[in-house]
Amino acid sequence: MNREMKRRMQRQGQVGPDGTPASAARRQPAPRPAPTPRSQRTSPPQFLREVRGELRKIAWPTKQETINYSIIVFITLAVVMAMIFFLDTVFGKFSLFLFK
Repeated sequence: MNREMKRRMQRQGQVGPDGTPASAARRQPAPRPAPTPRSQRTSPPQFLREVRGELRKIAWPTKQETINYSIIVFITLAVVMAMIFFLDTVFGKFSLFLFK
């Protein structure tokens, strides 16, 4: 057993300062928290007020940001579609060549 392992065991309380094994203290399991009572149901108008308040906290994108992100998505979609079309064509031609 090297020094690092002895130090780690000492920090964990498994050995004493002189290196002898410490008596294992039995740990009591942590007490379970008492079950919480079910919360009161909110009324529909109260729920809608809370939803409206939460929606006001959202940082909505501007019109220009939405347009920019949409353009990026459409360009990426076109590139991926072209790549799949190209690969599908190449593999189709290859399989026809292979089985003829």
